[in-house]
Amino acid sequence: MNLASTDDFDLDDYLRRQSSTVDQALEIYLRKYPGAQQTIFRAMRYGVFPGGKRIRPILTLASGELFGAPANRLLPFACGVELIHAYSLIHDDLPALDDDDLRRGEPAAHKVFGQGMALLAGDGLLTEAFQLMSDKDATQGVKPELVLALIHELAHAAGVMGLVGGQALDLEAEGKEADLATVEVIHVRKTGALILAAIRIGARLGGATEIELARITRYGEFLGLAFQIADDILDARAETAASQQGETGHKEQKKATYPLVVGIVQARERLGELLQLSLFELEPFGARSLPLAAIARHVAERALSTQA
Repeated sequence: MNLASTDDFDLDDYLRRQSSTVDQALEIYLRKYPGAQQTIFRAMRYGVFPGGKRIRPILTLASGELFGAPANRLLPFACGVELIHAYSLIHDDLPALDDDDLRRGEPAAHKVFGQGMALLAGDGLLTEAFQLMSDKDATQGVKPELVLALIHELAHAAGVMGLVGGQALDLEAEGKEADLATVEVIHVRKTGALILAAIRIGARLGGATEIELARITRYGEFLGLAFQIADDILDARAETAASQQGETGHKEQKKATYPLVVGIVQARERLGELLQLSLFELEPFGARSLPLAAIARHVAERALSTQA
């Protein structure tokens, strides 16, 4: 099946339904604490609700469903991925890092709760993600050895070889002249690692074979890099409409980005190439992979459709 066009697939409806499923699960998981009116719990919830389109946990669901995993098996892990993403956004917005006052058009967590409480809220969400993924009730029906392997995979993606390491490299590159190889390493780790883990976790929960996992891994690698390049382009073009803005904040002038290194035109060319590569990896899965194909097209085309 040719996945070059996904016009017959209603992505907006799919994202709404899956996002609602994720939100309901997050509500259940975060509702359980006594003393939930304490500031730390309110700050954690503020970082999670309302969320964006929940692309990362939806990728876990879509990848898992591609291989036949039921939603109840996928949700604890999908929500774990989203909690880590939420923590990273709280920390990214802090003055010591990206220094953003707004997140999705609302005051950033540190502007509402103060820097100390925002820092702790991020820490709380990070550790809560792994508590959730190791909870015997939430992960009932998943083999313990697989649970351990998935926790290891997500920890790797979130740690110094992934998200944290990418953020550190990004911080060190700020205000300096960077080459394309450096930019790609930053993007692959800071943004791509968590996206890749989200996809692989779903596939492994669905029982993907080694060959299938290798293919879906390549899809995730291409998509992760495409996601950040698209954000770079949108930030460079100051596309701040709610439907198209990048996730990385708007104080990107000193950051190592694709448009800064190679220009908008070449950045778009690379983005288009990554889209085609990601779609190619899905071809053997046929119609079952339409959600993943549509998400890839959405990620790329939000930047490819902007005017030069």
